[in-house]
Amino acid sequence: MRFPRSVLRSTLVAAVAAATVIGLASPASAAAGKYVALGDSYSSGTGAGSYGNSGSCMRSANSYPQLWANANAPSTFSFVACSGAVTSDVLNNQVSAVTSNTALVTISIGGNDAGFADVMVACNTSSDSTCVNRNNQAQDFARTTLPGRLNNVYTQIRNRAPNARVVVLGYPHIYHLNGSCWVGLSETKRAAINRSSDVLASVISGRAAAYGFTYIDARNTFDGHEICASGSRWINSVTWPVVESYHPNAAGQRGGYYNALESVA
Repeated sequence: MRFPRSVLRSTLVAAVAAATVIGLASPASAAAGKYVALGDSYSSGTGAGSYGNSGSCMRSANSYPQLWANANAPSTFSFVACSGAVTSDVLNNQVSAVTSNTALVTISIGGNDAGFADVMVACNTSSDSTCVNRNNQAQDFARTTLPGRLNNVYTQIRNRAPNARVVVLGYPHIYHLNGSCWVGLSETKRAAINRSSDVLASVISGRAAAYGFTYIDARNTFDGHEICASGSRWINSVTWPVVESYHPNAAGQRGGYYNALESVA
């Protein structure tokens, strides 16, 4: 069957218009705006390997910020998250990367302020009661002191980039309770550690909401993939080097963080 030229011409115009609408443009024209990745080891990707020349900051090629940048081609990518960072490190060494033209900021911060690394040491080297008490101290700090520290960080981000989309990523439960582990920490210790994750999630999500930021609850995105879960585990147990212990592995960075970030940014 032959169609009149006018019909063919109209069809071609419509097809070109549709292609433009659905985004069949060149990769360069589809690039996102400036992306700045702030935060601590959970954002730098410690535990996921492939750290390149990032030194003690341990920025991984398998981290969720790098995965997002690879997939979305931001116009500029400033990856300044660093292992061991606390809120003051973000203010002193990282937040200057956020500028008025920033389109997206991601951050995980607060766990080190609350002393979560010390919590894990205490729980691995001492009694149930000592572990529970150290978790209670961390939880008290998170409720009373951490909100003000988060306010300082979030205020700087918003002031520097009033129009940026800001995504705050939380911390997962470390353990799947009543799971498949037959050795290691007691169930009492595992439950105390998870309660600390719950307190951090409550405090961080509350402050993020106050600033209009998007919060990703990693307790949900990592669900079923914690230490002692029967499925694939996305969090390292005690490992070598020790600094990678209790951090998301490459699968966790992708499945627990990157996929969630991709769904909102």
